Amino acid sequence: MRYEAPDSLEGAVALLAAANGEARVLAGGTDLLVQMRADVVEPELIVDIKRIPETRAITEEKGGWRIGAAVTGAELREHPRLKKIWPGVVEAANLIGSTQIQGRATMGGNLCNGSPAADSVPALIAAAAVATLAGPQGKRDLQVEDVMLGPRKLALQKGEIVVSFLLPPRPARSSDAYLRFIPRTEMDIAVVGCGVSLTLKDGVCTAARVGLGAVAPTVLLVEPAARALIGSEFDDAALAAAAAACSAACRPIDDKRGTIAYRTKVAGVLLKRTTAIATQRARGN
Repeated sequence: MRYEAPDSLEGAVALLAAANGEARVLAGGTDLLVQMRADVVEPELIVDIKRIPETRAITEEKGGWRIGAAVTGAELREHPRLKKIWPGVVEAANLIGSTQIQGRATMGGNLCNGSPAADSVPALIAAAAVATLAGPQGKRDLQVEDVMLGPRKLALQKGEIVVSFLLPPRPARSSDAYLRFIPRTEMDIAVVGCGVSLTLKDGVCTAARVGLGAVAPTVLLVEPAARALIGSEFDDAALAAAAAACSAACRPIDDKRGTIAYRTKVAGVLLKRTTAIATQRARGN
């Protein structure tokens, strides 16, 4: 196995593009190292991107925020301005593993691991986050919901890496939230995860996005649920319609953490709870 730690995007891309065997990107390593120890993957090349400045920065950009793909959950938690504007994104990232893992785990790695149960991805999708990719043909942007094609399958081309995520500007009275249901109190894989981002005007929802995880082969953008919330004051009928839309979008599997019927039911319940938190935060903004 060959390990490389380039200090530029060009260097990382060149290494990955030239690789003949299996090559993997190391951002935090909290999934990759476990998979290697379990012989799930045996890469011939590992490219560590933590020395590349673009992957490690949190910066304001055009009224929004750009977060490097190798920024850790602990660093996100310690950034007061980002946490105030995008609390749901930060809390989702901080559900990846234990406190110790938070010093390594990254949203870039969480997305590129390709798990439908990834905690940070529903919140990023709800936030309308855009992933910036770099590859042999240069840079391109891709909505986060379009990155994952299926379990362990990504839309990245050979030699491409996720460099950063761009979160858009936030209007007044806007906020977000993320909740998941897990069998244990902490440190488990989500049975269902739900991210909601919304904007209010005079108490009425004027914009909304809903991301749903662990209920389909990919993390979902549930547009019918968002449409049910828009134009409402979050009355029972609107919440029931949004919850029903989430349940209808589910295409889960039975496994040891939950049945198909259970996940489908929980998806609607989490939508209501997550919306309530996001609404309370938006009213405070």
